[in-house]
Amino acid sequence: MPVPATPAHLPSGGVVGIEFATARDWALAIVAGAVVLAVVLAVVIRALVSKLVTVAVLVVLAAVVWQQRGALQDCAAEVGRTLSAGATDATRCTFFGRQVTVPSPLD
Repeated sequence: MPVPATPAHLPSGGVVGIEFATARDWALAIVAGAVVLAVVLAVVIRALVSKLVTVAVLVVLAAVVWQQRGALQDCAAEVGRTLSAGATDATRCTFFGRQVTVPSPLD
């Protein structure tokens, strides 16, 4: 079987290679692309983490407010019982861990 003739611009073994300048240009382009991708991902991840932290804070706030809503309902019921009994003394309730005195309007 005859060996095909090698074109003049190819090395004698017929192996195609790339020139140094081409390899350098491709390497620079890949590094620049990686840097741009890293910056974009950093911005996206920061925005995502910021949104997750915001959602977590809002969920905790909602839970605290829901718990205090129950405490306020209990306090209102206690004030109602005190007033319906005809008592004129103040009612003490807890709101966000602090004692609050609700004076009687009958006083």
